[in-house]
Parts: sequence; structure tokens; C-alpha cells
Amino acid sequence: MLDRGWGACWLRSAEIAKIVENAFLAFDGTRYRLHAWTVMPNHVHVLFTVLSGYSLGTIVSSWKRFTAREANKRLDRSGVFWQADYWDRFVRNEAHFAAAVTYIDHNPVKAVLVEANHLWPDGSARLRG
Repeated sequence: MLDRGWGACWLRSAEIAKIVENAFLAFDGTRYRLHAWTVMPNHVHVLFTVLSGYSLGTIVSSWKRFTAREANKRLDRSGVFWQADYWDRFVRNEAHFAAAVTYIDHNPVKAVLVEANHLWPDGSARLRG
């Protein structure tokens, strides 16, 4: 459903997608180590390592609160922007980590939004070229 573009696709806007991407980048190296991300039209994927003194829930809540507030301002709307919960997964080993990066980087290709992952403007794959 997500890759088919169901639901509100506010993140399709370059301005809104940039708000989300910049939120991910804002505390890279201080609260977490950001490894891979992609901002899809109606959802995001983020692979990061939580640093000492922070929690997964606190980090995700912070992203969601800030980006919802900023996006709603730009969209001249109010109300719920993100789903209440999020889906997470514990990365078990290096092979799993590599598979997660590949999945995240290739999500726009899988959804037929671009022909090559480095062409997607709102994700880490463009930086890896």
C-alpha cells in the first residue's frame, strides 16, 4: 500500500521532504549515527544507531513532532501528520545491516519512482552515487 502511494502523500512535495530529511540530519553524530534514509511520498525509512543517553522512542517522537509542526505550517493545515506508532527492527549482524541499507536505498526504485536509486532526491543513496 505504501509503495503504491496510498494515503496522503504530503512528502511528495520537495519542500516537505526536505523538512523531514533535514530533521534526520540535524542530530546525526550527537543523538544518533545516521546510516541510510529515504523519504518516500507517504512514508520514510531510516537506519540509525542510537547513541548513549538517548532512546529510540525519544528520537522518533522528536522527529515526528518537529516535522509535523513544520509541514502542517507549510501545508496550511492542522491535525495528525504521521501515524501514531512506528515500525522498528533490531539489526542482528553486518549482513542484516547491509540488507537494510540496500532495501532503504532501493525503495524508490521498487516503487517505480526512479530508474536508479541515486536519482531519488530525498535519500542517502544519492550521496553514495
